[in-house]
Amino acid sequence: MRVMVNGSNGKMGSESVKAINNDTDLTLVASTDMKDDFEAVIKDKKPEAVLDFTHPSCVYKNVKTILTNGANAVIGTTGLSDEQVKELESLARIHGKSLLIIPNFAIGAVLMMKFSAEAAKYMERVEIIEFHHDKKADAPSGTAIKTADLIVETAGEVNKTVLKEEELIEGARGGNRQNIPIHSVRMPGFVASQEVILGGLGQTLTIRHDSIHRESFMPGVVLALKKSNDVKGLIYGLEKILG
Repeated sequence: MRVMVNGSNGKMGSESVKAINNDTDLTLVASTDMKDDFEAVIKDKKPEAVLDFTHPSCVYKNVKTILTNGANAVIGTTGLSDEQVKELESLARIHGKSLLIIPNFAIGAVLMMKFSAEAAKYMERVEIIEFHHDKKADAPSGTAIKTADLIVETAGEVNKTVLKEEELIEGARGGNRQNIPIHSVRMPGFVASQEVILGGLGQTLTIRHDSIHRESFMPGVVLALKKSNDVKGLIYGLEKILG
């Protein structure tokens, strides 16, 4: 399978290049970064799938370029709005291509999200704390957003009781997605970690996942690239292609 990596000089991109080169079913036909003519390279090399690990400021444009030039898109870059995802989903279907948006490629992170969604059926309250390195460009993480969406999709409405509280410092209670508070930590030393804290009468349950090296994401990257030829339209989340 012919693969191209966009953002190949970044930490995730460079790790992906190694993983692709080490897989006998994948062939790296091109790698691009900021100074390259991204669209020209796609047209010249004709990859079957393009993996994007770039920046929230350009990912929307990148995905449009990938899909309109005849390649499947596997997107690890976060920052797409719900409206942009809907538009890109339509574009993928128009061109008969797949769009895989994967907030987290680590298998353990997918399990953390699934277990949290199941647990939320039985616990009264839930909050999310996500930890990333201090160079991450957006907050909250795509993983945290996906976790909140999956919890509500699986367990229904959560945090139904309205708390009587006042923020003495604005933002102290974090952001909010699906009525679930999300707290983002940015700190040197982290790669990517997340914990989901669930509370019930006289008890708490914490479900946590830690990626201590970016190689933890590579099995999921390779899987998503290979699956991109087997599906059409939007696939949002690695759990949708785990078989």
